[in-house]
Amino acid sequence: MPSVPQVSPVMQRLSAYIAGALRRPLPDAVAEKTKHHLLDTLAAMLSGSRLRPGKKAISFARSLGGVREACVLGSRVVTAAANAALANGMLAHADETDDSHSPSQTHPGCGIVAASLAMAERRRASGTALLRAVALGYDVGCRLTQSLGALQFRAAGHSTHSFGPTFGAAAAAGALAGLDERRARYLISFAAQQASGISCWMRDEEHIEKAFDFGGMPARNGVAAATMVEHGFTGVEDVFSGERNFFVAYGDSPDPDELARELGERYEIARTDIKRWAVGSPIQAPLDSLLELIRAQRVRAEEVERVIVRVAHLGANTTDNRDMPDICMQHLCAVMLLDGTVTFKSSHDVGRMREPKVVALRGRIELRGDDALTRAMPRREGIVGIKLKDGREIEHHTRAVRGTPENPMSRAEVEAKGLDLIAPVLGRARARKLCAAIWETEKIRDIRALRPLVRA
Repeated sequence: MPSVPQVSPVMQRLSAYIAGALRRPLPDAVAEKTKHHLLDTLAAMLSGSRLRPGKKAISFARSLGGVREACVLGSRVVTAAANAALANGMLAHADETDDSHSPSQTHPGCGIVAASLAMAERRRASGTALLRAVALGYDVGCRLTQSLGALQFRAAGHSTHSFGPTFGAAAAAGALAGLDERRARYLISFAAQQASGISCWMRDEEHIEKAFDFGGMPARNGVAAATMVEHGFTGVEDVFSGERNFFVAYGDSPDPDELARELGERYEIARTDIKRWAVGSPIQAPLDSLLELIRAQRVRAEEVERVIVRVAHLGANTTDNRDMPDICMQHLCAVMLLDGTVTFKSSHDVGRMREPKVVALRGRIELRGDDALTRAMPRREGIVGIKLKDGREIEHHTRAVRGTPENPMSRAEVEAKGLDLIAPVLGRARARKLCAAIWETEKIRDIRALRPLVRA
């Protein structure tokens, strides 16, 4: 008689949660927050379709052909679900516009929403099913890297941004594929086999590999895992326990129980940040501080003698005098001081990096890594101090960035950001229609109804 596979309580709980996700209503506040992240990620995809990583992703997807299951946003490409997931994931992280989840050190939306949308189109799922799948993906993906000790896992050289979203994308796609508990366990095993990533993406100067690592690869792998199991692939019943399991391979001091802890009670999408500014995460707090100083102290650029910006050491390392405008701390602080705000257009205007008054002001801005702000991680705090030419010295410490759970953006703010990103691609009228459709996602019977609103 064949042996009965041993399945741990963690895997039993997790697989049951995945299998039952589409039947489980979301609390009203969680459903609303999920709509915020769905719109925010679609906006990132559409704006990203006009950036170099997005253009390369669209070209690649077009070359693949494939069964016409799902569309690539900002294009006329309709292709196999896994291909669309890869392309849309890259679009969503074509720059630094998409959401982030500090406790897990991931950008969940670019991989999870891309996979969910592709599988929802493949299955002609409803808007309600899409929302529930997306929320599930955040629950699973974010818990995955938290179970590994996200900060330590990243410090060891692994790419948390690739690992967690792979599992989240697989869970979301698997739920939409209608997998039962046992097949959900196979799904997780196929996700584990595909999980990979090293953090040398920091050296990617054109953001193309980074877009793949953060969004395209996890989305594709998640959809691939779901469709393989949907077609009858079987696998290991419990990749998280037993001989040579996932945590033996990747865990230093892992906490496997985190994978199932408070499922259905603690929704990770509620702990996920939406970026107020379309720039790198470490730059959010300094821009918030600068805006507050400009408004409260009526600071003008020509009055500034010196600016000192302090953030966590990791944030300082990744944003210090970079060549790309949207991830360069000094450049964006100079733009904020000159313009009084930062828009998607201004944060991506490479020409402004050579503008004399921007260059002159940038030279008076110093970026420092700060020990205390490093200890505050995963909160991304920032302190901006300004010395004015009249001798005054002013400072602002942002402890809760706008768009974080402690200081959330309103529906109106999320829509305003979305329109800023979408309108240049689709036109303002169609951008407004897309926003309206997302706010009423539950009324969508077949998610393919969104196609006319997202293609260009």
